[in-house]
Amino acid sequence: MCYFEQTRWNCGYWKWGNFRQQCHKEYRTGETCGLKLVFQTSLLAAPCKLCDQRFKKERRIHKMAMDIERWQREGNRRATIEKTYQDIEEIQAQIDDLYRQHEQRQKTL
Repeated sequence: MCYFEQTRWNCGYWKWGNFRQQCHKEYRTGETCGLKLVFQTSLLAAPCKLCDQRFKKERRIHKMAMDIERWQREGNRRATIEKTYQDIEEIQAQIDDLYRQHEQRQKTL
């Protein structure tokens, strides 16, 4: 039951911060008992790192989709279009993974 700082973003994502206070169960200096309790929570209005990465990847997918539309109008770029569709699928898988990580962290506390 040692106390730690906590940082929480508006989206619900959080992380542990620095050690703040030792509990009475642990007598060794510099050691913690292993049970973390919140000493103080700092709220941040900015997006968390996972949300920021997800937004960047979503913007990239949007740009790729716009490029595909333009290439289809122009014609004669079939290989480029196919490659871009594959890239979009890979990036979408990364976005899904980031979303799962984010949801898992929100549910843990």
